[in-house]
Amino acid sequence: MAKKVVASLKKTDGKNYAKVIRAVKSDKTGAYIFKEEIVVTDLVKDTLAKK
Repeated sequence: MAKKVVASLKKTDGKNYAKVIRAVKSDKTGAYIFKEEIVVTDLVKDTLAKK
């Protein structure tokens, strides 16, 4: 299933997308949780800058 996601991100006819994975520390347990988003490559820096 992961191969389909990666393959669909490499389309040449439309916009380019990137998968952003962030580690966020949980307030309850103190453990790290990984949050994944698929965003347009132009907005990657803006997505990483927000909390």
